[in-house]
Amino acid sequence: MLNAQIFYVGFLVNTIFFIGDLGGDTTSTWQRLLNGKNLSGWSTSGNWKVKENQVLSIKPRVGEHGWQRYADYLWTDKQYSNFALRLEYKIPIKGNSGVFLGVKNKTNPVYEGIEIQILDSYGKKEPLTAHDAGGIIGIAPPRKNMARPAGKWNQLEIICLKDHLVVDLNGEKIIDLDLTEKTGRSHPLTGFIGLQDHGVPLEFRNIEIKSF
Repeated sequence: MLNAQIFYVGFLVNTIFFIGDLGGDTTSTWQRLLNGKNLSGWSTSGNWKVKENQVLSIKPRVGEHGWQRYADYLWTDKQYSNFALRLEYKIPIKGNSGVFLGVKNKTNPVYEGIEIQILDSYGKKEPLTAHDAGGIIGIAPPRKNMARPAGKWNQLEIICLKDHLVVDLNGEKIIDLDLTEKTGRSHPLTGFIGLQDHGVPLEFRNIEIKSF
């Protein structure tokens, strides 16, 4: 836990400088997006549970396979814009999930939102793609493979300010891009935040958000 605390302090310092450079408000404070007790403030039809140790888990039920079950994703009830999001996740061998941002239509998030990939890509030697841990699906691969081994906690931090997106995984900035320049169209990161149920079990904890 000490390493996570040190990591978060470093992320906070970097966030303040980044947001200040882009003209954002650096005076807001971190708020828990998951209260550690129940799913208040979120909605889903999936088998998401908050355990006694304040860990959020998803254990798909029998017959729940694949990623095209959007109602089974875990969605915030509110929409967010101009924010930093930080969380920890732990996945099994061959684990797969994602964090969705800027989703306005929960029935079509893969095509209308932005997905940051969560994947068991530890130790991969081949060139990284947008489908590796920390990549932006359909847009950009991570600069570096920072995924930890399956069964270990990973720290993921995301900054969304207007069309600008920064992703930090386990202490390394792996994405830093202007989505409008990258995609050739306006890509405001305003909308619901979601966690993907890909049909495999995984866990999250310490989910917090800071608005600018």
